[in-house]
Amino acid sequence: MKIAVLGTGYVGLSTGVCLAEIGHDVICIDVDERKIETLKQGKSPIYEPGLEELLTKNASAGRLSFTTSHKIAINHADIIIIAVGTPQSDDGRADLGYLEQAARDLADNIARDSIVVIKSTVPVGTNDYLKQLLQVQLKDKVEIMMVSNPEFLRQGSAIEDTLKADRIIIGSDDQEASRKIQEMYRPLNVPFLLTDVRSAEMIKYASNAFLAMKISFINAIANLCEAAGADVEDVSKGMGFDKRIGSAFLNAGIGYGGSCFPKDVKALLHTSREYGVPFSLLRETISINEIQQELLVEKALKRFGDLKGKKIALLGLSFKPETDDMREAPSIKIARSLTAAGAEVAAYDPVAASNARKVIGDVITYTNSALEAAKGTDALFIVTEWEEFRTLDAAGLLDVMKQRIIFDGRNCLTETALQACRTVEYYPVGRPAVILKRDE
Repeated sequence: MKIAVLGTGYVGLSTGVCLAEIGHDVICIDVDERKIETLKQGKSPIYEPGLEELLTKNASAGRLSFTTSHKIAINHADIIIIAVGTPQSDDGRADLGYLEQAARDLADNIARDSIVVIKSTVPVGTNDYLKQLLQVQLKDKVEIMMVSNPEFLRQGSAIEDTLKADRIIIGSDDQEASRKIQEMYRPLNVPFLLTDVRSAEMIKYASNAFLAMKISFINAIANLCEAAGADVEDVSKGMGFDKRIGSAFLNAGIGYGGSCFPKDVKALLHTSREYGVPFSLLRETISINEIQQELLVEKALKRFGDLKGKKIALLGLSFKPETDDMREAPSIKIARSLTAAGAEVAAYDPVAASNARKVIGDVITYTNSALEAAKGTDALFIVTEWEEFRTLDAAGLLDVMKQRIIFDGRNCLTETALQACRTVEYYPVGRPAVILKRDE
């Protein structure tokens, strides 16, 4: 099939590359000329494991191309996929500005009956709204068949999540459009759920809100475990064995971030208000997460009393491992709170330092290794659970620190790693602190 993908962010680019990988002829559109030039050179503008390799492979094979011309791409396509951003507005609702512009661009260029697939995360009713917008602005008399096809990609594993999806949701009121989208995805050999447009739109928000709620729940349990002397890792493991609950998203820490959970929970809460349906569970999910992002700073204040003049190392800046995305990353709030309290902060992240500097600025120092960040510090914060930090030489790191104190926001360090340390104060989340003071 010939497919056009509007938008080359995480979702659009991953989708386009993977559809090319399964044999389709794909052209990706973006209004950012620099980004398109970068893509034409076989380079990915975003960090995503495996993406650049597949991009180069399929571009070389002639199945994947890039353009800034809507006319070229839309005239090429049997199916048009819109995957532009829907960022959060000040009041929590999803900002549909990019989608509305995409609809106007389509209306100016569509010259034949077309299937338009909305892959962007959108509130209930958006597909109906966009169809009306298109019909009003279409220059030629053509039929538009709308399909809601939400994505469920995790940054850091977007390629695997696309090629090995656990389900594909197709929401449409047109049977022929549904059939063609099924055919487009058939090489993936994964289950389909065919439903109406509004249910498909709701599935995306409901899924992300539930996962965010799970994270906030286990973090609230972690705080209770600390107060009561229990171990949240054993608690979550015991809960996870229950098939009705499952173990996914039950890792205690310093809260969720990223481009999806924060904005999607708030957008769903806004939708509930619009329809007059109380949803206090969502408000509490948001509140717990906001509090949790301050947890390490609170622990440090309790330990030191005052952070003025203290030197703190931050390990990890991106909101999760295997991505350079800084959107809603807990490190932002942590870095700002530490510097506001008078601390000097040195940070290290394997890939996100450049993006972090754009958000946090130069109020903190960016280093090239965990060891460099830790030198001469009074405490070390583990903020992102990169594999590099799970396997680091904690004893060697402590040797270069002024004070041997670790606040682990992701419970990365094992008992074995800690026992190798001669002297350490280790403060995890939801577990008892470990204080080791051994002679040489």
